[in-house]
Amino acid sequence: MVRDPAPAGADVNNRGVLRARVVFGALILFAAVIAWGTAFLISPHSNNTVAAGTEHVRGAVVVFLRNSALGTLVLSALAAWLLFPARRPKSPRRDYAIMAVLAVLVLSSLYQLFWLRTVL
Repeated sequence: MVRDPAPAGADVNNRGVLRARVVFGALILFAAVIAWGTAFLISPHSNNTVAAGTEHVRGAVVVFLRNSALGTLVLSALAAWLLFPARRPKSPRRDYAIMAVLAVLVLSSLYQLFWLRTVL
């Protein structure tokens, strides 16, 4: 048996690249949520007083918070680029959920950066 020759044009049956892109984008988005959550849990927003003897740690905490906010922004941008390919589905509920998560990550990271500039 001989198979018929492939038709001319682009091969639209191979969607493995799109699936890999979505899986890797979801993994990067998960990493961004972890980086954001770690910085969110360590953030000193709730208390303005500093315990005696801990002033020397302040600089390290500021650098960590700044770097984690910047890392969250970079990871969010990469995840957004990977998760939103050119072809769009008919039902964009998943896209709206991803956009909401990305908006929370980006806005809270920008707030963290501005807060660090005004407080310190």
